[in-house]
Amino acid sequence: MKNYDALFEDENDILGGTPQSKYWDIVNQTSEDFTKDAFDEIITRMASMEEMLMKYYEEDNLNDAVKCYGYENSNLIESRKKSLYMELAGFLIYKATD
Repeated sequence: MKNYDALFEDENDILGGTPQSKYWDIVNQTSEDFTKDAFDEIITRMASMEEMLMKYYEEDNLNDAVKCYGYENSNLIESRKKSLYMELAGFLIYKATD
C-alpha cells in the first residue's frame, strides 16, 4: 500500500480538497453499477481482514479490539485513511478508463 502523505502537506492546495472529498467527487462521476462493484471489492477486503483478525481475537471482541487500536493509533489511522482514499480513487479512475 502506498503512502500519499506528501501530496497532502497542504490538502486544500494540490487537489482542491481532502482525499475523502476527492474520492467522493470521483465516485459521483462513475456509473452506479461500477460504483457498486467497487464497493463490493471494499467489503470483500474488509471481510478478509476481519477473518484474519479473528485468528487473534474472538468474534465478540473484534469490534472493541479494532476501536481500541484506532483510538491508540489515531494519527497513524488518519494517515492510512488518506492513503486508502487516494488508492481507491486511483482504482476507480483506472477501472473507469479501462
